[in-house]
Amino acid sequence: MTRGDAARAALLACTLAVACGGRAAEPAPPAAEPATLRRVAGGDLVGSAGPHGAHVWRGMPFAAPPVGPLRWRAPRPPEPWQGVREALAFGSPCVQFASVLNPDPSAKPDTPTGDEDCLYLNVFAPPFAPEAVPRGAERLPVLFWIHGGGNSIGDAHRYDGSRLATEHRVIVVTTHYRLGPFGWLRHPALAGEDADDRSGNYGTLDLVRSLEWVRDQIAAFGGDPGNVTIFGESAGGANVAMLLLSPRAKGLFHRAIVQSGGARTLEVPEAESYADDATPGHRHSSREIVLDLSERAFPSLDRAEARRKVEATPLDRLAAWLRDLPATWILEAYGDVKQGGMIQLPQLFRDGAVLPAGEPLAAFARPGGWNAVPTVLGTNRDEVKLFLAFAPAYVRRWAILPYLRDRARYERDARYSSDAWKANGADELADAMAALRNPTWVYRFDWDEEPRLLWSDFSVILGAAHGLEIPFVFGNFALGRLGRVLFSEDNEPGRLALSAQMRSYWAAFARAGDPGGGASGELPDWGSWREAPDGNGQFLVLDTAEGGGLRMSRETVRMPALVERILADASFASDEERCGMLAELASRSSSWQEAQYAALPACGAFPFEPR
Repeated sequence: MTRGDAARAALLACTLAVACGGRAAEPAPPAAEPATLRRVAGGDLVGSAGPHGAHVWRGMPFAAPPVGPLRWRAPRPPEPWQGVREALAFGSPCVQFASVLNPDPSAKPDTPTGDEDCLYLNVFAPPFAPEAVPRGAERLPVLFWIHGGGNSIGDAHRYDGSRLATEHRVIVVTTHYRLGPFGWLRHPALAGEDADDRSGNYGTLDLVRSLEWVRDQIAAFGGDPGNVTIFGESAGGANVAMLLLSPRAKGLFHRAIVQSGGARTLEVPEAESYADDATPGHRHSSREIVLDLSERAFPSLDRAEARRKVEATPLDRLAAWLRDLPATWILEAYGDVKQGGMIQLPQLFRDGAVLPAGEPLAAFARPGGWNAVPTVLGTNRDEVKLFLAFAPAYVRRWAILPYLRDRARYERDARYSSDAWKANGADELADAMAALRNPTWVYRFDWDEEPRLLWSDFSVILGAAHGLEIPFVFGNFALGRLGRVLFSEDNEPGRLALSAQMRSYWAAFARAGDPGGGASGELPDWGSWREAPDGNGQFLVLDTAEGGGLRMSRETVRMPALVERILADASFASDEERCGMLAELASRSSSWQEAQYAALPACGAFPFEPR
């Protein structure tokens, strides 16, 4: 699977709206509900009644708008307001390319949309009159959700925490954070005296700032600032891992759930250097982007002349010029838009201040190297089928329905790549955490009961694909046309039962730091990773009774053993095919990377450009 193939999967990934954060056109804001009147540091707020009887406050500012001189700076606190602020409408999505994750009716797909003034969050709570808001020891656990989208698209609009809030008496917070080059850009011109301002990890700092807002304000909604669980999926799960690593987030949360995430960061030269430097940078490094912007501004200059002009400009003048540019110019400099709006850009930099300077896996293995809290890690059994389903090398289409070219090859490659995701996103991280005796639990989501439609068997084509666990966690299967295809009357009984079980485990973990037997204590006990009888780790399989039910498994995965499986697999037609699989895994692995790949006699030089 090439990167272009993976890009095409964004269309389907984003159509799973709750799984990725997509949204339809916004309805009119709801009416203000007097019982939702709350006072926070900025002033008085009033929200609305929401689904499942919840109270909902939308679009609350947690930082000043990061515009003008605040572009590419750490977030600053918001200004207070006068009177009662109506928190009825979601804040604008952050600047990104339009996609099914953010289907702006006024923007064509893959054209810029959103607003830099986007640092807003939302709160979902059980209904309480102002005088009945829980206080003191009665305050409720907080679940803080981080949306996915490759850190370049998405927003918080369609993650409705109402069911979780009312069903399990918790407070759910969903938040925005700067995306793409506005969230992650590290350039010498932006290096001020403050380590956070020059870190380049502005999106990460937005998440830290929103957690500071929770610490300071969530008690007004009945939430316990001393019991905050951060959770997120895909890029959101990776951002949870970054908060576990970040010194800036220390003490701001008390449990963590990483869903289909991972822990990869970039060296600073890859983020900053030109692509043709001795130590080459990413093709979308900050210097390459600034050079592209200069060539656009002065089209008569070639690359060499534009580079000389940029390098002769004083850094303060260059910074001022960059901060004055229209946001659309900056976004369009990334050019090669993926289907679904996602772009390739360096992100999550090892700046030594916001994120550690070394390898993340090594930090997780070191006492004091991370913000150690009870942690749940998990992946979906068939993660990459979401991407393979859009890869022409694997799937053809008759009418609009997919048909597998070679089912055996499809299943083989999906298994290896999904197992690699499990190794990187769950098992190897769990090994490091549990070795320090940190309470750690692991799951694998196995639900694959999608229906067959004519010649397309979605239980095979998608199975337990990337993002499919999110509707189960939030208890929301109203995903539009695709949801009506995947979530049928036939699979409804088992699907709803599994969803209720998952919500119960998530809520129990948020409340006590141990998923145990779920909120009621009546589910199968979810044993921790280090409690495995053979010491090799164990995890909970999340599936319906028809699929084998909730059960513990010891089918763990580590990258060295997975590589040996691939090397011994006689079903690969050629070394080129086998090495392509190994290279794909190496490009995404935190423990088995380019050096190990290049050491394989049959494979030679690593074929991918710097990430």
